[in-house]
Amino acid sequence: MAALSLGLRAIPKRGAQAALGWGMALAAVGGVALPSLAIPGQSVRVAESWIRNNPTLSPAPNERLSINRTPSPGQRFSFQSSLFPVAGGMPDNARRIIRTERFTLVDHANDITVDRLEESLRLIYGPQIFNDYRQGQILFEYPTSQAPENPNLVLVGAVRSGERFAYWYELAYGESGTPYLGRMAVFLKEDLPMLRERLVPTR
Repeated sequence: MAALSLGLRAIPKRGAQAALGWGMALAAVGGVALPSLAIPGQSVRVAESWIRNNPTLSPAPNERLSINRTPSPGQRFSFQSSLFPVAGGMPDNARRIIRTERFTLVDHANDITVDRLEESLRLIYGPQIFNDYRQGQILFEYPTSQAPENPNLVLVGAVRSGERFAYWYELAYGESGTPYLGRMAVFLKEDLPMLRERLVPTR
């Protein structure tokens, strides 16, 4: 699998990102997020408004399209709404629309799992986007199930396509073999072909 990741560098095999439940405002909403208005395809202005009023994200006064939190040592949460396509390339400045939104969880004390990423997706975006993700088709996963066990493996991920959006998650593992970092992107389905070109198996 190509080394391209959701902004992750090749990190040793161990990792975990925190579910959004560290006493941040993320847990305070009781699992209920605002309607998913600032999702890919919306304008920057709409995205800024949604982020500002989203109790799950709870941005600081100076935070607009990016949010960063460090609840405790060894734990981190970040969120970014971007004009750039998920696989890189230039933004469409003519339309000035959000193409990709992604969040990252880091937790060196508790394993990051796919379930934690999915719960974070639900908390941030609400049930409609969560269901779109869960009902979506998995397009490809890496490494493939046929691949031999690789002690040097550092990244595990999957891409799926829902009715409304496409989704990409990755888990990064450390030397002890546990996941400490996870990241998920929600992006425009029209950007799937470019991502597929980048995420090709290496022989």
